[in-house]
Amino acid sequence: MPQPSPLDPALAARIKASVEAGFDEQIAFTRALIRFPSQRGAEHAVQDFLFREMKRRGLAMDRFAMDHDAIVRHPGGGPISPDHSNAPIVVGIHRPHNETGRSLILQGHVDVVPTGPADMWTHPPYEPAIVGDWLHGRGGADMKAGHAASFATLDALTRIGLQPAATVYLQSVVEEESTGNGALMTHLRGYKADAVLIPEPEDEKLVRANAGVLWFEIEVRGQPVHVREMGQGANAIDAAYRVIADLRRLEAEVNARKVGVQHFENEAHPINLNIGKIEGGDWGSSVPCWCKVQCRFALYPGTSARDAAREVEAWVTAFARSDRYLANNPPRVTFNGFMAEGYVLEPGSDAEAVLGRAHQEATGQKLQTFMTPAYLDARVYALYDQVPALCYGPVSKNIHGFDEVVSISSLKRITTAMALFVAEWCGVEERLPG
Repeated sequence: MPQPSPLDPALAARIKASVEAGFDEQIAFTRALIRFPSQRGAEHAVQDFLFREMKRRGLAMDRFAMDHDAIVRHPGGGPISPDHSNAPIVVGIHRPHNETGRSLILQGHVDVVPTGPADMWTHPPYEPAIVGDWLHGRGGADMKAGHAASFATLDALTRIGLQPAATVYLQSVVEEESTGNGALMTHLRGYKADAVLIPEPEDEKLVRANAGVLWFEIEVRGQPVHVREMGQGANAIDAAYRVIADLRRLEAEVNARKVGVQHFENEAHPINLNIGKIEGGDWGSSVPCWCKVQCRFALYPGTSARDAAREVEAWVTAFARSDRYLANNPPRVTFNGFMAEGYVLEPGSDAEAVLGRAHQEATGQKLQTFMTPAYLDARVYALYDQVPALCYGPVSKNIHGFDEVVSISSLKRITTAMALFVAEWCGVEERLPG
């Protein structure tokens, strides 16, 4: 493949001016995306909207469902549960007149996490508001602003009569917040490129290493009685608390293993166990006979998610044997979401060098890298396609929390960097009519 060379300064200036010229339109497009309440399972409308937007831009279209059997067979597939989204995956394909550059995947996810109580938001979560430099709204930062930036990147080239001189796949996926199966499905469908760029909210930095993630649920059964006879029953919620306390011991043990783990060993607490949801019992005056606890556990890169699942299951089993009640009423562990391995982006790739130049041109600063203990869809391409998977995007605050916001000025900078990156990585050619 041809090696990329630094952009001509005059072309870079034209691209920067084009991003600026289209930025108001980009913000309007981002706000339109935020207005879709696209929580898990409710992404159909926003995917239809993006399908139409891709088609309007002249992209060749592909829309397809999850192949559950193929996902389950793949080592990186998350379990398919009744809560799994059945919304389609949408891919728009740009094909050049002459393939002279390097191909690229631009990917974003449209699924967002629940809002929590709406009265705890300063502005309604799905009514995007601009306050100073901040664009408010659930999913605006994570990651509809970045997703819209991918569209704006191609629009910026179109505006000056150019287009990428290589195949570009513009991918819109679901299940990023739950299993990672959406991105995996594009891989299973056969989409592959020389590099991948995913504009997640990463504070204008490049992710160097990413933790794996495991989701599981623990179900404990108790013995219900009236509270006046509480000593004769068994409280499932109390028993679940005991299991959680012992899982904190596993969390501490796994964190102690950070010694020698590149990109993780200097972090104070790189591996987090989150108790994300707990529910149980049926009546305030009855000893509860059931409790379910949903958990999320991080993994070091190189740790098999299936090995980690076996360790969690064995840990819970061992604790149950030591507990007077649970020894005869063992908890049930179910793996119900992410079963994803982490990855490391090795330095030195041409793609990273091109992004570094683009970032420098757009921001005036050297591109920094960092480790994040969150899940990223980049793991699919890093692990299974073994191509440079660049996760890089705007400054944000409060993702997954109340008053989620993305910085507008940062969004303009990273869109500029993305457009410069695409122009150098893919090359450009004249956009012909029709």
